[in-house]
Amino acid sequence: MASMSLIILRDHRPGAYHALLNPSFRTPTWMNLHNYHLDLKRGLYLAESGRACEIRSELQAPIVAIRRRSLILETSKRSSQILCKATTDISGDIPENTGGLSQYEKLIETIITLFPVWVILGAVVSIYKPTAVTWLGTDIFTLGLGFLMLSMGLTLTFEDFRRCMRNPWTVGVGLLAQYFIKPVLGFVIATTLKLSAPLATGLILVSCCPGGQASNVATFISKGNVALSVLTTMCSTIGAIVMIPLLTKLLAGQLVPVDVVGLALSTFQVVLVPTMVGVLANEFFPKFTSKITMFTPLIGVILTCLLCASPIGLVADVLKAQGAQLIFPVVFLHAAAFAVGYWVSRISFGESISRTISLECGMQVSLFIIPQYLSVD
Repeated sequence: MASMSLIILRDHRPGAYHALLNPSFRTPTWMNLHNYHLDLKRGLYLAESGRACEIRSELQAPIVAIRRRSLILETSKRSSQILCKATTDISGDIPENTGGLSQYEKLIETIITLFPVWVILGAVVSIYKPTAVTWLGTDIFTLGLGFLMLSMGLTLTFEDFRRCMRNPWTVGVGLLAQYFIKPVLGFVIATTLKLSAPLATGLILVSCCPGGQASNVATFISKGNVALSVLTTMCSTIGAIVMIPLLTKLLAGQLVPVDVVGLALSTFQVVLVPTMVGVLANEFFPKFTSKITMFTPLIGVILTCLLCASPIGLVADVLKAQGAQLIFPVVFLHAAAFAVGYWVSRISFGESISRTISLECGMQVSLFIIPQYLSVD
């Protein structure tokens, strides 16, 4: 018979949970100690095995949750530190590799962790062998984007979205990052580097793009707030109807038209419907979706690489001719957007939300702007 304990402490400092442990307690189970630094405002959200568990509380200070097996506490002098404790008995022996990953899971984890590497390799291939990726027609491209959003929806619940809506300021900061911080960065970089008019216009247009589906996948891989990422993507895409013409007129001196009906229909078909189907499936068929989500991260990475490479292949000749002039401005724009988006968010939010807003600020659906760029006089 084994015992599993979950202890939540009042004090968030490291010494608080160390003080709970018997100093003479030195067994291998020490390695199984997990502590969670939890930022309480109106609620406490503790991740257990990939699922979210909500504990309501009115406390206004951070606390720490400690979980370990066979933990013996000396509570005579330390009980005042314990906010709450739950203990359960577990029948049978505990295997040594509890919580470990299978070989398949380790392989998948390695592949998806190298996501940026695969995107860069895909871009290189698309420039020097565009036919390898340009076979993705419009219909296949749309289906691919829809599948990405479906796979994201399978990892979410309606409670995830409700939690985001309880603090709508997070979405507001995400939109501010996309439609203020990045466009200003694009304008400053284009002006400072004295880019030619076509290149400056293109860079500013890219900086004004709404968030893309790739940012949702990147948020999932980086363990950010996927629900917030999806909400911000939807809002920024709808906002592009007004913001792109306004920003391009102000910053580039060009009025870029936007197909309002086409954009709204695309958002509905590619973002909203697949995401809601995935969420509904996860809500009503959790056992089924838990099996599917073992494979969707890998498929999502492959699809994202193809979907990023395909638009590059369409303009491979232009990139070969003028790529040297574009590399530094584009890399600097996105790197600065990632950094500024993160640190601005970090002022008010935690790591997960800041990481999400950083990715939303840095990753745009640049394919969206190609027809707009070609329409500029």
